[in-house]
Amino acid sequence: MSKNKMKPLEQKARTWMEERGVTIHDIGELVHYLQSPYHEELTMEECERHIDKVLKKREIQNAIVTGIQLDLLAEQNKLEQPLQDIIERDESLYGVDEIIAFSIINVYGSIGFTNYGYIDKQKPGILKKLNDKSSGECHTFLDDIVGAIAAAASSRLAHTYEDELFQDD
Repeated sequence: MSKNKMKPLEQKARTWMEERGVTIHDIGELVHYLQSPYHEELTMEECERHIDKVLKKREIQNAIVTGIQLDLLAEQNKLEQPLQDIIERDESLYGVDEIIAFSIINVYGSIGFTNYGYIDKQKPGILKKLNDKSSGECHTFLDDIVGAIAAAASSRLAHTYEDELFQDD
């Protein structure tokens, strides 16, 4: 999608994800990972189309820019303690990063929770890279956001497929 046809918040969210090393194709691979067992003919183009639709939602754009900003502030050591240490370490009991992810998956219904939980445990593709702490970058929020976008796009795809099956009825 051409960035000049986007509203400023969507454009910023997409740009910041790219600057943090996440492409639509990366997220598309996650959607394909989640949905290909159920849709034999699933293409990357279709996966990316559903991601584009998800990224049009303002709630999702807000989650992206908020999470990325918190990750950047943690990288720059600009948060007050104990929050700085919690985000920097991606403390497992913190949970606010998952709450932001839940705000994304809630947009497309309960199937998003199972998709998100599964992909968050498996950590395929870009999620493995984002969880690698050796780079010095902080992705406490971004990894959950990317997983949630993939789960939401997968849910959207599943709902769309189901709707299309019963269109002739």
